[in-house]
Amino acid sequence: MIPFLKDTAKQLLESGRDLKDLVIVLPNRRAGLFFTRYLGELIAEPVWMPEVRTIEQVFYGLAGNTPADELTLIFELYELYRQVQEEPEDFDRFYVWGELILKDFNDLDQFLAPAKTVYQNLAEIKEFESDLSFLTEDQKALISQFWLAFARQNEVEKEKFLRFWQILGRLYGDFQHRLKTVGLAYSGQLYRQVAENLKQIPSPEKHYVFVGFNAFTLAEEKLIKHFVKEFDAEVFWDVDAFYLEDTLQEAGLFFRDYQKDAVLGKTFPEEIPDEIRQKSARIQTYSIPLKTNQSNLVGKLLEELGPDERLEETVIILPDEQLLFPVLHTLPPQIEKLNVTMGYPIRNAPIYAFLDAVLDLQRFVKVKNDVTSFYHKPVTDLLSFPYLKAADPAHVSAVLEKIRENNLLEVPQAMLIRPQTIFELVFRKVNPEDIFDYLGTLIRHLAQEFKDDEIQRSYLFQAFKQLNRIQEVFKANRSGSLRMDFVLKLFRQIFRELKLPFEGEPLQGLQLMGVLESRNLDFRRVIVCDVNEGSFPPGGGINSMIPFNLRRAFRLPVQEQNDAIYAYTFYRLLHRAEEVHLIYTTSSDQGKAGEMSRFIQQMQAELGIAAPQVAMVPVDLTPAEEITIQKTPEVMDALRAYVKTSDPTAFLKSFSASAINMYLDCRLRFYFRYLAGLKEKEEGVTGIDPSTFGTILHSAVENLYKVAEGRTARAIDNHEIERLKPQIPAAVDAAIRAFYNRNEDDEALELSGQLEIARAIFIKYLGAILDYDQKNGDFEVIGTEEDYPSGIWVETADGRVEVALGGVIDRLDRKDGVVRLIDYKTGKDTKKVKSVASLFDRDDTGRNKAAMQTMLYAYFYQTKHPGNRLPLKPGIFNIKEIYNPKFNPFLQLDGVEINDYRELAEEFEGGLSGLLSEIFDPKQPFDQTEKVEKCTYCAYKEICGR
Repeated sequence: MIPFLKDTAKQLLESGRDLKDLVIVLPNRRAGLFFTRYLGELIAEPVWMPEVRTIEQVFYGLAGNTPADELTLIFELYELYRQVQEEPEDFDRFYVWGELILKDFNDLDQFLAPAKTVYQNLAEIKEFESDLSFLTEDQKALISQFWLAFARQNEVEKEKFLRFWQILGRLYGDFQHRLKTVGLAYSGQLYRQVAENLKQIPSPEKHYVFVGFNAFTLAEEKLIKHFVKEFDAEVFWDVDAFYLEDTLQEAGLFFRDYQKDAVLGKTFPEEIPDEIRQKSARIQTYSIPLKTNQSNLVGKLLEELGPDERLEETVIILPDEQLLFPVLHTLPPQIEKLNVTMGYPIRNAPIYAFLDAVLDLQRFVKVKNDVTSFYHKPVTDLLSFPYLKAADPAHVSAVLEKIRENNLLEVPQAMLIRPQTIFELVFRKVNPEDIFDYLGTLIRHLAQEFKDDEIQRSYLFQAFKQLNRIQEVFKANRSGSLRMDFVLKLFRQIFRELKLPFEGEPLQGLQLMGVLESRNLDFRRVIVCDVNEGSFPPGGGINSMIPFNLRRAFRLPVQEQNDAIYAYTFYRLLHRAEEVHLIYTTSSDQGKAGEMSRFIQQMQAELGIAAPQVAMVPVDLTPAEEITIQKTPEVMDALRAYVKTSDPTAFLKSFSASAINMYLDCRLRFYFRYLAGLKEKEEGVTGIDPSTFGTILHSAVENLYKVAEGRTARAIDNHEIERLKPQIPAAVDAAIRAFYNRNEDDEALELSGQLEIARAIFIKYLGAILDYDQKNGDFEVIGTEEDYPSGIWVETADGRVEVALGGVIDRLDRKDGVVRLIDYKTGKDTKKVKSVASLFDRDDTGRNKAAMQTMLYAYFYQTKHPGNRLPLKPGIFNIKEIYNPKFNPFLQLDGVEINDYRELAEEFEGGLSGLLSEIFDPKQPFDQTEKVEKCTYCAYKEICGR
């Protein structure tokens, strides 16, 4: 295999020209590096090397200027915009528009389009689109049925909209003058300047050779044609007959036009190489299920490299940078040298996420009475970063625990900081104008902490360099204050495009590169990943304010040209390759279709390449072993902690209704939670999940119905309920304050949107509860949210012992000589019970857990009041069913309402005692449930491997 650049170097050597008199112009610097290397391999003695330049360097050299920083240019553009636009937007909002406008200006100049005419046409199109006066009233009414925005149009907004499009032409002209005045320029402006003044270019002292180009801008085309025609410059094309001669092949789109050109046509070789058609047997395609699995396949392919093969003759093309690290991790051990020619997006680095979280922290700072506090979400996010966790793990854990336990929405600064540490640097209020110094201080501190970690220091250095650049531009151009929202938006916008460069020897080792970095380079073995439609070629269109029809009419680039560039980049990899591997994935990823690229489909139809091989990554799935915990002496000792002793001061644990239901669901889960002490992960609650909703609702009802201290009961009649109804909002607010640990002395309760909606629902539900109670007659409340300790005698291996039980009963009341035990539920719990025995039947898929809980409450009450002779009536108050006219909260056994628990007490207590006897049975281990569906939401399923 002779690479194109090496073949070109050979031809130049054989031409007889003195190398020092040549200027070699290439599309990019990397191609120039390889060209110089190949030239060095071909010469036998020391000579003066030719001057190697990129096309950009040629233009900038002829223009005598280089482009300014984009942010600086947008500032300059904004100053003009403010002068020509009535009621201009703030810079914060203009920034995104400024990027688009600047990009369009660049395209207009690169392709020498008449900007004034383009924008005049654009303004007229927009005016026509918004002028609907020609429609009849009936037509307007018909359109407005389908287009809601149509009906909302008003003359003021329409005029403002049109005025923006009308100023773009003027903005373009004023921008050119302003930049010339201050000595700044953008790339397209310099290109147009050179292209419009070609006759003023003096005859160069050296001979120009243009190598390896595909798609010129119009400015580049004019310059190169001028050099060919006037200065006898040469052009070397890297082209193949396969796509050049076929008019349907998009890869040859530009070459076919150049071949017909009177000037450029003469530079094409008489015989066009025809290599690709011979490659069908050497091209292999692979279909693989998941995107990350591609790295495994790449590793397997590289294992086939022979010991004598030169690594630099193999390239891995990665259209998606996210595959870089997975591929690096799967390289076989014999790959000792490699060169990465693609930047790794810094947005994927931890420092980006950290700085983003720091900026987010500053958006939600509160200062009240000289006390600074931060919103909990960015605080908990920041405390999860290794930068902070490594600094003081104990402090981080303690703060997170306090936030969780107290459900803190705002975290006081005093709780967070530690003097002379990174915590003091991070958790402080910063004014927007000081934000860059704030971030810079943090980066410098981290750089010192990670002085021995080269990768982290590289991330930090690139972030610091970019931050300084932004700061310098702001200081030079910005007057007035900044908004934190805008700083965060700008940070994300600029850092999104920043890539971390890799250091290495570019001419040695296995080559890893992006798609466009491969231009002009040839390799013996080519491995291309992610050859999926939407990835290679990439999907999406041209991001522009100039519509498609205008762009096409004025020869500005459209998506068709972009596709042609990527098609050529793809096919030229095949020119001289001896072995090609193309990998695509079948699963959709981030909105991209899981189908092969059109390039593969084209080759199947036109080259007859073999159908894709289905590559399955070998995965050894070791089935999870069953976990069984035997009741060792240590486990039995843990169980005995739930047995009452003669010492009333002894520490005592008790089983709740939740514990008993958990044991019936899964013995092992019961063991993890109540004996091993593995608590389920708890987090600070900010949203309104079902558990939070239920807790606040219970608390609000208690606020309304609670019995005054020193009293045993509280009478509730029609008059009392009417008095309570206006108190519902205050009861709800008090419950919310209690849940989030907010005192009444604090500032007015500020609710998030979600909590505001929940508050309205709480008020509605409490109103419905009062309405139900009012409709059903007078009663006496004898307890709300009361803790009822209890116990039951159980036969165990240690003899007959009393096992401690307990629970909190939501509401106890007395009506018509019946004690009612009410459990409030926010779910869809049923009141139907098949039988008492079914409550203890773990194999019964319809086992009523809520009924078990309410029956236990009745048992607890009777145990505490053994002299009670009143009927005990258990009930479940389903809040969601309360609006049903037939709503009945009381349990029904086999279709008959349970009027007195005591009639079922013997059977229930026998079942309960027998169940607890099983728990204390040393021969019954704690094993996993056989019903795997119960594991779906189990907190311990990862331990079990389910």
